[in-house]
Amino acid sequence: MADDKNKRDFRDRDQVSADNDYEVAYFAQKVGITPVQVRELIARHGNDRGTLELEAKALKGR
Repeated sequence: MADDKNKRDFRDRDQVSADNDYEVAYFAQKVGITPVQVRELIARHGNDRGTLELEAKALKGR
C-alpha cells in the first residue's frame, strides 16, 4: 500500500540525523566541517539544523 501523499510533514528536514551517514556527510560538506565534527556538535547541541549551522559557523571561526 502506497503512502498517502496528502499527509506530508516536513519537520524532519529541520533535523540532522547522526544515525544516517548521508545526512551527516551532506551537512558536513554544506557547512565546511568534517563528519566527525558534525556528530560531536549533534552530541553537544542536539540535532536541530538551525542550531547546528550556527555552531558550525562558530567552530569554523575558531
